Amino acid sequence: MSSNRRVVLIFGGFVAAVAAAFYPIFFYPLSHTEEYKKIQSVNRAGINQADVQPAGVKIWSDPFKPK
Repeated sequence: MSSNRRVVLIFGGFVAAVAAAFYPIFFYPLSHTEEYKKIQSVNRAGINQADVQPAGVKIWSDPFKPK
């Protein structure tokens, strides 16, 4: 195996490992927003955001929520 091919395989393996690590963290939730909205509505039930939010911090609205 030539030296160039070995370097390409090493860097390719590194890129594949990073992509495999980012998929469940970033890309899956980004492509399944409805599922994650349902999960968050169950997890946040009964929590008053004003009690949890620090004083003076603006509470941002949901960008996906139709107005």
